[in-house]
Amino acid sequence: MSDAYRELERRFARMAALGEAGGMLNWDAQVMMPSGGAEARSEQLAALDVTAHEMLTDPRVGELLDTAEQHANALDGWQQANLAEMRRQWRHATAVPSALVEALTRATKQCEMVWREAKPDSDFARVKPYLGEVLRLVREEAAAKGEALGLSPYDALLDQFEPGMRAERVTQIFDDLAGFLPHFLDDVLRHQAAGPAPEPPQGPFPQAKQEALAARLMRTMGLETAHSRLDTSSHPFTGGAPDDIRITTRWDERDFTTGAMAVIHETGHALYERGLPGDWRRQPVGEARGMALHESQALLAEMQVSRGEHFLRHAAPVMREALGGSGPAWEADNLHRLATRVAPGYIRVDADEVTYPAHVILRYRLETALISGDMPLDELPGAWNAGMQDLLGITPPEDRLGCLQDIHWFDGGWGYFPTYTLGAIAAAQLYRAACTAEPGIPSYLERGDVSPLLTWLREHVHGLGSSLSTDEILRRATGRGLDVEAFKGHLRERYLAP
Repeated sequence: MSDAYRELERRFARMAALGEAGGMLNWDAQVMMPSGGAEARSEQLAALDVTAHEMLTDPRVGELLDTAEQHANALDGWQQANLAEMRRQWRHATAVPSALVEALTRATKQCEMVWREAKPDSDFARVKPYLGEVLRLVREEAAAKGEALGLSPYDALLDQFEPGMRAERVTQIFDDLAGFLPHFLDDVLRHQAAGPAPEPPQGPFPQAKQEALAARLMRTMGLETAHSRLDTSSHPFTGGAPDDIRITTRWDERDFTTGAMAVIHETGHALYERGLPGDWRRQPVGEARGMALHESQALLAEMQVSRGEHFLRHAAPVMREALGGSGPAWEADNLHRLATRVAPGYIRVDADEVTYPAHVILRYRLETALISGDMPLDELPGAWNAGMQDLLGITPPEDRLGCLQDIHWFDGGWGYFPTYTLGAIAAAQLYRAACTAEPGIPSYLERGDVSPLLTWLREHVHGLGSSLSTDEILRRATGRGLDVEAFKGHLRERYLAP
């Protein structure tokens, strides 16, 4: 191993530690920080981001990469993969000047805090100037990265979240789904109407009892309490570091499933982080491969497992006991019908498995138009509502149910949305492959034992970190790269089976 490579490992470990510190400050800003701290927090995060950026773009790092690559044959496979990931991160970072990094961090943090105040009032006009500044800076970042990487501006943004993915492939997949879903949705709604309707358990469900239930479900899914905690925020998310996982959700005392399903979704993210290769902590190769696989782990936990009939046979009595329920509404069969009920709705995070891709397709179409300049920001609310009507046949009555509902754009997450549906496709592939390899998984889930499934995922996904591409990981685990037909097959089997 060359001295250059050792020095790179040392430097990247320190940068990763700074990133973890920034993650904790972000978590605190969304969970505990008083609103008056927003300006100071923006300065703190900007300082951390700029410091890490300057460390990565230090000319010495480029020299060390060149030297280490000249001696790459002396490295083992993991070290070579780590070196390749270092180069990829370096190329992204050196494309953007530090001043732009600092400006973008400040703008997104300020915009996010204004969004939190504007959303409940459906006040798009209030947040629009701040979002406009974020969009201006994101376009500048996308253009700089695109030029440096030989990519289109949008592809450069997408590559940050899903390395190697390109808009051309996303568009092909999404156009396929957009052609499939409307007719399939009609078939599902007719199929549902022919059977018994689910009976929603009647609340209210006190938040304290929901929190206790959520904590129990997290443990059932395999997340250790010594390395995680659960808090409340306006938008569910998972943050922190692999050994210090921070999960948040929002609660609805009329409908406990909102918080519970969000917690299980975020627990899927957390389990992926916990399962990343410990020997490569704070090294690029030890990080999650990309957000498509990250979302696949969250959606596998939420959609494949917790909304499946096998797991619900275990979870139904647990939920009944935790929330003090009684009667037929709390039986497993009824809860399964409720968990797999399909109905177009306004809110993405509450969407069922069939309509969820339409929400993502809409956001993808809108953000590509905004980044390219084909659509002015003033038109976003109207374009959003028109897209919802076109894809799902419903029109949001106010912007808090429309273009203000997600944090991503206001927080600078442009290019992220496609990974949700790419993740849903991967989740369907991986769950089927796991059950094929370990046929006893469904019976274990009925007993509340997720360990056989988790063990399989640790070996075939989590433990690989970023040593392979997303397609290579899927191909090894399932025999195919990202395959939209596997997702369609899962939907047909779950929602149209007799």
